[in-house]
Amino acid sequence: MAQKSEKVGVVVSNKMQKSIVVAVEWQVRHGQYGKAERRTSKFMVHDEDNAARVGDTVAIVETRPMSRRKRWALTRVVRKSAEV
Repeated sequence: MAQKSEKVGVVVSNKMQKSIVVAVEWQVRHGQYGKAERRTSKFMVHDEDNAARVGDTVAIVETRPMSRRKRWALTRVVRKSAEV
Protein backbone atom coordinates (compact mmCIF):
# COMPACT_ATOMS: atom_id res chain seq x y z
CA MET A 1 0.00 0.00 0.00
CA ALA A 2 1.24 3.49 -0.85
CA GLN A 3 2.45 5.81 1.90
CA LYS A 4 -0.20 8.40 2.79
CA SER A 5 0.93 11.99 2.38
CA GLU A 6 1.27 14.04 5.58
CA LYS A 7 1.46 17.83 5.73
CA VAL A 8 1.82 20.42 8.50
CA GLY A 9 -0.06 23.71 8.31
CA VAL A 10 -1.93 26.44 10.18
CA VAL A 11 -5.69 26.45 10.81
CA VAL A 12 -7.29 29.48 9.11
CA SER A 13 -10.97 28.63 9.70
CA ASN A 14 -12.93 26.40 12.10
CA LYS A 15 -16.44 27.78 11.56
CA MET A 16 -17.84 24.45 10.32
CA GLN A 17 -18.89 21.41 12.31
CA LYS A 18 -16.21 18.67 12.19
CA SER A 19 -14.29 20.56 9.47
CA ILE A 20 -11.41 23.01 9.39
CA VAL A 21 -9.46 24.83 6.67
CA VAL A 22 -5.68 24.41 6.89
CA ALA A 23 -3.17 26.58 4.99
CA VAL A 24 0.03 24.73 4.07
CA GLU A 25 2.98 26.90 3.03
CA TRP A 26 6.11 25.81 1.18
CA GLN A 27 8.99 27.45 -0.66
CA VAL A 28 9.87 27.13 -4.34
CA ARG A 29 12.63 28.83 -6.30
CA HIS A 30 11.64 31.21 -9.07
CA GLY A 31 12.47 29.67 -12.45
CA GLN A 32 14.17 32.69 -14.00
CA TYR A 33 15.46 34.74 -11.07
CA GLY A 34 16.24 32.00 -8.55
CA LYS A 35 14.69 33.87 -5.61
CA ALA A 36 12.79 31.71 -3.10
CA GLU A 37 9.07 32.46 -3.00
CA ARG A 38 6.38 31.19 -0.64
CA ARG A 39 3.38 29.33 -2.00
CA THR A 40 0.23 28.49 -0.04
CA SER A 41 -2.44 25.81 -0.51
CA LYS A 42 -5.65 25.56 1.50
CA PHE A 43 -7.09 22.16 2.39
CA MET A 44 -10.49 21.23 3.83
CA VAL A 45 -9.74 18.86 6.72
CA HIS A 46 -11.98 16.50 8.72
CA ASP A 47 -11.78 17.28 12.47
CA GLU A 48 -13.97 14.71 14.24
CA ASP A 49 -13.64 16.17 17.77
CA ASN A 50 -13.55 19.88 16.80
CA ALA A 51 -10.14 19.98 18.55
CA ALA A 52 -8.37 22.59 16.40
CA ARG A 53 -8.72 26.36 16.79
CA VAL A 54 -7.73 29.19 14.43
CA GLY A 55 -3.97 29.74 14.56
CA ASP A 56 -3.11 26.20 15.73
CA THR A 57 -0.37 24.35 13.88
CA VAL A 58 -1.71 20.92 12.90
CA ALA A 59 -0.63 17.76 11.10
CA ILE A 60 -2.99 16.38 8.44
CA VAL A 61 -3.01 13.14 6.48
CA GLU A 62 -4.57 12.07 3.18
CA THR A 63 -7.73 10.00 3.53
CA ARG A 64 -10.73 8.75 1.57
CA PRO A 65 -13.05 11.43 0.15
CA MET A 66 -15.32 12.68 2.97
CA SER A 67 -17.21 15.16 0.75
CA ARG A 68 -16.76 17.08 -2.49
CA ARG A 69 -13.74 19.08 -1.25
CA LYS A 70 -12.69 17.23 1.91
CA ARG A 71 -9.96 14.60 1.38
CA TRP A 72 -7.74 15.20 4.43
CA ALA A 73 -8.07 14.29 8.11
CA LEU A 74 -6.56 15.84 11.24
CA THR A 75 -3.99 13.59 12.92
CA ARG A 76 -2.75 15.82 15.75
CA VAL A 77 -2.44 19.38 16.95
CA VAL A 78 1.30 20.11 16.81
CA ARG A 79 1.19 23.46 18.63
CA LYS A 80 -1.68 25.44 20.15
CA SER A 81 -2.00 29.11 19.21
CA ALA A 82 -1.46 31.84 21.80
CA GLU A 83 -4.70 32.71 23.59
CA VAL A 84 -5.95 36.18 22.68
